[in-house]
Amino acid sequence: MMRGQELNLNEAAWRDRNSGARVIAVASGKGGVGKTNLTVNLAVELSRRGYRVAVFDADLGMANVEVLLGIVPQYTLYDYLYQGKRMDEILAFSPLSVQVISGGSGFVELANLEPELSGRLGQGLQELDRMFDFILVDNGAGISKTVLGFLAAADEVIMVITPEPTSLTDGYGLIKVLSKYHVHNRIMVVINRALDQREAQSTFQRLEYTADKFLQVQLVNLGTILEDKSVVQAVKSQKPFIVGASSSSAAQSLAGIADCLVSGKKGEEPQGAQGFFGKLIRLFGRRS
Repeated sequence: MMRGQELNLNEAAWRDRNSGARVIAVASGKGGVGKTNLTVNLAVELSRRGYRVAVFDADLGMANVEVLLGIVPQYTLYDYLYQGKRMDEILAFSPLSVQVISGGSGFVELANLEPELSGRLGQGLQELDRMFDFILVDNGAGISKTVLGFLAAADEVIMVITPEPTSLTDGYGLIKVLSKYHVHNRIMVVINRALDQREAQSTFQRLEYTADKFLQVQLVNLGTILEDKSVVQAVKSQKPFIVGASSSSAAQSLAGIADCLVSGKKGEEPQGAQGFFGKLIRLFGRRS
């Protein structure tokens, strides 16, 4: 059985590379496991470390990213594609130095772009590659064509799981679908809201064993965030807990997750934003 492995790469390698932004999709098998909260807090932590970070809000119909960052995006990807807005115009700036790219309904039209718009998109994405070191994609929960498209297109995937049986079952279901379509045979996992480290380790090991035995998918234990009341209070205050509860155990755990993320990588070089959206165009363009 494959055991969880620590990621290992010098952090400076990411700063010096010229291959584009590192695109990481954050996913969960079910809603309510803290996926968006993790995405936003991780983005803020990476920004604090000097990285240029954007969050791509790909969760249709939800505005949780904007709420946690205290912003209201004026424009979306749709406005860039069809309303003549510049790429820098659709970026929403937050007071925490994290920028947000709102998907809106823009990526729904990716399947049917005219050549002229495809070229325009390519130009804009080259701009994003130059502008950012990390683009974190906050996906919708569950299994849908849109979610799978984003997961397939990203450089890497972080799966957020809680110890609840339904979270484990639904998380495994999503991993199974990714395996079926040969999308990512190595997935990073964050165990959220565990009561203690023993419960977190047990949760990861159960998922790891099953994924390895039946799917031949390698899971990497990126870290654990224990149940923490201060996180709930920070969310109620509409602030990332890394800011609103900076001395909490959750904030310290989040910093450890960021350490693992920036000091390690997958085997391939990042494809950047242009490669990410290029894949989306091809994937969404396929007939169901």
